Amino acid sequence: MKKIKSWLLRIYHVKALKYIVVTVVGFIVIGFVDENSVWHHIVNRQRISELQDEIDRYTQQNKNDQAQIKMLDSDPKAIKKIARERYFMKADDEDIFVLSDDPKNGKSILNDETVE
Repeated sequence: MKKIKSWLLRIYHVKALKYIVVTVVGFIVIGFVDENSVWHHIVNRQRISELQDEIDRYTQQNKNDQAQIKMLDSDPKAIKKIARERYFMKADDEDIFVLSDDPKNGKSILNDETVE
């Protein structure tokens, strides 16, 4: 305890040193420790940028979906096209072959459930 007291007294007697110490501690608090620090502002700006990109992506997806809804309301052939492409529905006189891009991982074709 006596060493700490003597160390603080030395700092107190050197006038420029105490101002430097207070300034350095202030910069550390402002830069990193405080809730409104520079570091938090940088992190928050990055997060805002990511969220803005996400908003833009969802806005574009919403526009595409709205256009597709309008197309489905106006064109009955579009309903058939969606049913065939997404849900693999077919007419009575058609056969559908689904081709997969999945890599083969050593399974034999006999164990594949899609083969009939």
